[in-house]
Amino acid sequence: MRKHICPQLASVFEHLTTSSQVTTDSAGGFVNSDSALLEQAEAVQQQRVELGLEGLVGNLACVVINTERDRQDAAVQELLDGTGFHLTAAFENEQLRTAVLAADGSPNILVQSRTTDGPFHSETPCPKADHLPNTRLETFVFEAMDLQRYVAIQRDQGVRFLTNDFIETEHFRFIQTIPSSFSQISYGYIEWKTGVHNYASCESRPIELTCVKRDNPMLTNIGVLDHTATRVEARDRDAAIVEFMMLTNHNFKFSVYVKQFNSITNVARRAEGDFAMVFTSGIRPYIDDTQSGPTEKFIHNYGPRVHHMAFRTEAIETTYESLVDGGMEFLIGLVGDEAEGLRQTFSKPSPNTLLVNEYIHRYGDFDGFFTAGNVTLLTGATDKQ
Repeated sequence: MRKHICPQLASVFEHLTTSSQVTTDSAGGFVNSDSALLEQAEAVQQQRVELGLEGLVGNLACVVINTERDRQDAAVQELLDGTGFHLTAAFENEQLRTAVLAADGSPNILVQSRTTDGPFHSETPCPKADHLPNTRLETFVFEAMDLQRYVAIQRDQGVRFLTNDFIETEHFRFIQTIPSSFSQISYGYIEWKTGVHNYASCESRPIELTCVKRDNPMLTNIGVLDHTATRVEARDRDAAIVEFMMLTNHNFKFSVYVKQFNSITNVARRAEGDFAMVFTSGIRPYIDDTQSGPTEKFIHNYGPRVHHMAFRTEAIETTYESLVDGGMEFLIGLVGDEAEGLRQTFSKPSPNTLLVNEYIHRYGDFDGFFTAGNVTLLTGATDKQ
């Protein structure tokens, strides 16, 4: 049985998937549309204001990737080799071993491993992920203002957190939700007490890693974490987005439907230039690998999870060539061009994190977030996973 972050919200989601608002095809099968989602998104925005939640959650502070212990250093090295991020700290306590990676102007990336199983273990078999049961991008940690007030309001709404109390150090106050039953993501909130953004707990001790930043000037072109994309089942698309909106100050912006691949790419954002959360699902639910398209096929094989992290990339043509020369393999070459305003590509998934790296460049006068053509090509490329 699913354990929802918020049972009160879950009842709304269940109503949405059983009510007359649900769109069906000629055979009576479930089909996603934006009508109910838009209605619920507007209601959530209003509810946040009425509850006093508006403005209490800021931009993304960091993402937390958990790996198997024997693959953690390799996962850190991959990020050092494939981005402009630098290793800024490494520490451990009795439960966790953590590496902190940072780039100017970007949310941080924390790569960690546990000494015991965590709360993210999937009970559903995932043929292509079962060999790495502890590996996924687990948590999105957002900066919070007046965290005590935020948590009090959310607990009144039924939101469940992993701990009863805050985790506190001299530098921060922190708490996170249980994993979402829709996306398998946990949402964390950190309130900084000082100007020092130190993620170590009171019990942590510093450690030395053997990871080294390679000498490649092109890596300085790969900077800010622009967005991530989480793949969720078709029936859970609306629920995942509305849940995310209720837990943050991000708002649903738009969807791109790729009918030939049975896929929808949905964008939620707080403000222009901030980190964006992308949710991708099928238009229709999974039937089998041959009929359902790469998005639902991925979910069947890997389970709901973050599929890729996208990094803003300058001089993307020469930077891409440098990554290829350095041994990185890609699912597709560069797609889009300057005339369209956007160029992107997807790496092959990491064997250590199961994550794909997206490299994205928006040209100066491009006033959108994605183009339908690029979304179609990139979605098709993921069929190779």
